[in-house]
Amino acid sequence: MQLTAAPHTRPAARRRGRDADGMAVASFVLGLLGLLVLNLFLGPIAIVLAALALKRGTTRRGRAFLGLGLGVADLVILAVLTQTTNTVSWSF
Repeated sequence: MQLTAAPHTRPAARRRGRDADGMAVASFVLGLLGLLVLNLFLGPIAIVLAALALKRGTTRRGRAFLGLGLGVADLVILAVLTQTTNTVSWSF
C-alpha cells in the first residue's frame, strides 16, 4: 500500500509560500514608505510583516530582511527627530 499526500495539502503549502512572499514585499514597501511618512505606524507594521514572512519561510528573504531593516530605520529616524525637534511629527 502506497501512502500519498492529500490533494489539498500542496496548494495550501503553495498558498502559504505566496502569502509569505507577499508579506516580504509588503514589508519592504511599507518600510520604504515609512521613511517618508507615518513612520510611527508603518515601521512596526514592516517589522511584523518581515518577521512573519521569515518565520513562514519566504523565498524572498532579501526583501524580508530589507523590510525589517527599513522598519527599524523608521523607528530610529523617528526617535532621532523626536529628540532633536521635541515633537512627534516632522516635515521637510
